[in-house]
Amino acid sequence: MDAMVHGLMGSWKRRGERSKELLAKAAEVDKLAEKYAALTDEGLKEALLKYKEIFRRGGDGIEENLVDAMASVREAAKRCTKLNPYVEQIAGALALNDGCLTEMATGEGKTLTAGLAAVLAGWLGRPCHVITVNDYLVERDAAGMEALYRMCGLKVAPVTAKLNPQERQRAYAADVVYVTSKELLADFLRDRLRLKDLHSPERWMIRQVINPSRTADAALVLRGLHTAIVDEADSVLIDEAVTPLLISSQRANDALKQAVELAARLATRLKADVDYKVDVRYGDIDFTPEGEQRVETEAEILPPFWRGKQRREELIKQALVARELFHLGKQYIINDGKVSIVDEFTGRAMPNRSWREGLHQAIEAKEGLEMTDPAETMARMSFQRFFRLFPKLSGMTGTAWEAADEFWRIYHLPVVRIPTHRPCRRTEMPDRIFATEDEKWDAVVAEILRIREMGCPILVGTRSVRNSEHLSHKLFEAGVEHRILNATRHAEEAAIISRAGEKGEITIATNMAGRGTDIRLGPGMADRGGLHVIATERHESERVDRQLFGRAGRQGDPGWAQAFVCFEDELLRKHLRPVYRDAARSAARSKAPGNEVLSKTAWKQAQANAQKLAYKQRSNVLKYDTWLDEALSFAGQK
Repeated sequence: MDAMVHGLMGSWKRRGERSKELLAKAAEVDKLAEKYAALTDEGLKEALLKYKEIFRRGGDGIEENLVDAMASVREAAKRCTKLNPYVEQIAGALALNDGCLTEMATGEGKTLTAGLAAVLAGWLGRPCHVITVNDYLVERDAAGMEALYRMCGLKVAPVTAKLNPQERQRAYAADVVYVTSKELLADFLRDRLRLKDLHSPERWMIRQVINPSRTADAALVLRGLHTAIVDEADSVLIDEAVTPLLISSQRANDALKQAVELAARLATRLKADVDYKVDVRYGDIDFTPEGEQRVETEAEILPPFWRGKQRREELIKQALVARELFHLGKQYIINDGKVSIVDEFTGRAMPNRSWREGLHQAIEAKEGLEMTDPAETMARMSFQRFFRLFPKLSGMTGTAWEAADEFWRIYHLPVVRIPTHRPCRRTEMPDRIFATEDEKWDAVVAEILRIREMGCPILVGTRSVRNSEHLSHKLFEAGVEHRILNATRHAEEAAIISRAGEKGEITIATNMAGRGTDIRLGPGMADRGGLHVIATERHESERVDRQLFGRAGRQGDPGWAQAFVCFEDELLRKHLRPVYRDAARSAARSKAPGNEVLSKTAWKQAQANAQKLAYKQRSNVLKYDTWLDEALSFAGQK
């Protein structure tokens, strides 16, 4: 009953009327434009400071003055950023202020929308964190909005990986802080380690009474958590949220290194489907009876450490997982002789992170690299649990509606859809389906050549670094100039995306596809049909497909999008039963009646299975987080 009532509340809060109410209130703000436009800069600053004081005092005065306050902030934004927030952006900012997750299409100006909402949050006098996906956007957005915040009587600061603890402490003291989720959670966990058992406010107050001379809290970098405005919220709060962030320290463990090296050598003597079975969908390895016997025989001549059945099988299984399920150019890359994890949702490398429980060392052994010391975990927390700590949480993304129930169930975030400022003119073509990968890649190259003759800019999306490099090689052989954006070339991201809409530009990108930045059309490109997006594979999440297609048709521009898929794609191999996949492939090859419907159904079912599995994994993390909160309730919840 509780779950049913809670679900009904979520449905009510994200009803279509909610969007209409916000647009109506935004229209009221719009009507006040002339009133504030008539003020001098000094007069506008006086008005802004008046509303700042009203918000700082709190109470009923905030709601009573919200429309006028937003109108004054809008005028400040117009003067400071040279951008005039339109009604839909104002509605989006009001939704953020109400604690909603706002769905706004790509290119609709979410950066400015977040800035308007962050001013209202900063006026409360409590910490306001604007979360975005990478350090480049952190610095860009903080600098772009600085003049607006300054005019509104607020200080803004970016927090990036390069800052030392003292610089971080000064930055977090600002009214509005731009930061990535990884940096913020890492700083939060480091502060908890500094406080030790004093993270509870009650214990901290008792300590202050007993020994007021102690100043351990002076080393803390954060000044607290209150408001979070999350950009690209579906990626941060859903896709990446179940991965825990760990604070660890490396400890020398020569015995483990030797065991991992030996396990890697033993694993090369085992044969797939004979000694072990690979479960691609769940990412697991299972030994066959023959494999167990072979491992036991091999261990007879090894030191006593290997006599324990569970211990030796775990080590060898880890080596097999590294060999069969983790591939160079997909889950990781190698930079300067070191393994760097690639974030599968963004395509970005994460050089300072490592896999746990010996997996990182197993991959290093597989690649023949110098093995790093294993890490000992000192603190950990999932992003899902972390963001539920914020008293006021809101966010923005171009794709939220598919996960509306999940946003409400986990974060109590109602999804509100804000219409586009101009009608969408993007043309989405039916998927082109091929039997093999070779046929698909040849067709992609041929399509790129065809579109290039029209002079249109092209964005090609791939799921992995390896695929992006493969396509790049084929285009190079065809004599086609292009640019490539992936985890090994992230430094050029801003420059590549800034030119991706120019005449004749061909850009190959992994999942990140310049997410968070606009691809603006060059002169005359709208008349030629706008940006053409080619997806070389369907993703496990329909939201990621929609994000990629959303790069075309920005703010009423024309655009075109189409997916090229084949029956050898990873999505079908991992998430569709072989009998169904083979039946659909046979029907497609023989051109049997209804083969197109069967093929489309195969991809839809595979995607549904993948999303169901991912949802189940996230639900398990939620249950674990809830159990932690209940089991450790004596440690304090605040």
